[in-house]
Amino acid sequence: MSEPADSDRASEHRTDLRVQRTRRRLGEAMVELTLERGYDALTIRDLTERAEIGYATFFRHYPDKEALLRDLLEEVLEGLMERLEPLTADADAALTGALVFEHVREHAPLYRLLLASQPSVDLLGRALEVGAEEINRSFDGREGSPVPLEIAAHHIIRSFVALIEWWLAHDMPYPPETMGEVYRALIMDPAREVALAPRPSRA
Repeated sequence: MSEPADSDRASEHRTDLRVQRTRRRLGEAMVELTLERGYDALTIRDLTERAEIGYATFFRHYPDKEALLRDLLEEVLEGLMERLEPLTADADAALTGALVFEHVREHAPLYRLLLASQPSVDLLGRALEVGAEEINRSFDGREGSPVPLEIAAHHIIRSFVALIEWWLAHDMPYPPETMGEVYRALIMDPAREVALAPRPSRA
């Protein structure tokens, strides 16, 4: 089978860039308009006008506005997990927390959008799913603990989302490093003491 010609590859590259640019503009429009008007009042016509793209173009990328919102959620979760990936289970929880809050600060409008539209995108459900997977990879249940690991994971992630929500609602009054310390002291230290045992690293 012959290799694609250079012109074909160049054309595919241009198409990919156009797709990325269109989706980025739609995402930016959704963030701006949701914070201005609220998610429920937002229409696809509003999105396409703000993004300055054709109405029909929207449907070549997404079937509805909920799909765009879910795409934004997956994007922010992917970026967050990439930032946390180098950390190990025995990493300082304050550092982990600070990295999360740095990510929130860098993408504050997007996090505000996701938190404001939770019923539509199920932000908490996805955060619980992703966070619980990470906790289950990093920890075992503490022997003799009355708290099952799955309940501890649910508590940690739900509490973490609530802490982020409070921080944003109060216009981020403390720096990420301070919030990392709060996360460790209020959430992770008690959870480790009661329910979590770091899983031995594999050689």
